[in-house]
Formats: sequence, C-alpha cells, structure tokens
Amino acid sequence: MSNIPADLVYAKSHEWLRAAADGTATIGITDYAQSSLGDITFVQLPKVGATLKAGETFGVVESVKAASDLYLPVAGTVLAVNTALDGAPETVNSAPYEGGWMLKLKLADPADIAALHDPAAYAKLIG
Repeated sequence: MSNIPADLVYAKSHEWLRAAADGTATIGITDYAQSSLGDITFVQLPKVGATLKAGETFGVVESVKAASDLYLPVAGTVLAVNTALDGAPETVNSAPYEGGWMLKLKLADPADIAALHDPAAYAKLIG
C-alpha cells in the first residue's frame, strides 16, 4: 500500500504538491511513482527562475528500470530546486515527501490547485 499523506494534493501523472499560505508550493513524485520506478539513479530538474505551464515537463527521473518525464501539476515560476538530489537521487526512494522533494514554485494562480486530486481520489486512481 502506498503512502498518501493527507496534507497534499496529487496529479494523475503521480506528482504531489504541498501548498503554502504565501502562494508557493513544493512538488515531488509520489510514493507510488518512486516504488513503480525502482531504484532512482538520476534526477534532472529545471533552472531556478524558469516559468513553466501546467502539464509541461519540468524534469526527468532515471531509475534502474526506466527514464520518466516529470510533469508540472500547476503553472508557476521555479524558486528553488533540491540540489541535494544531485549527489543522492535515491533520497526520492527513501523519503519522497520529505528530503526527496524536487522543486519549490511560485504559483501563477493558486486556484489551479483545485483541479488536482485529494488523497482519497488519488488512492482510488492508483487502486
């Protein structure tokens, strides 16, 4: 059974989003996604300052099984990327919701979060 924290929202493409009151959000991939990928060996993330649209590819995660694109669940500007993943990409496997976060974003429109899945809907999506 995948870990699905109640304080997050989720995209169909298996990214999670933690919204903050200041109009920013932290984004990563779900426990289900990291488990499906297997041992993660490399994470490629965007540059700080990049402005991205919802649904746009924001990076790539490579594992022993495959390489997978990462999709941004909402539009915004990249404020920070988790540079710790450069030297320790396996953190995404061991702590996908804590140390394995991927980027922090200034939301273009915080209302976009409403289009994402709550934990119950995401649990149903992954079966």
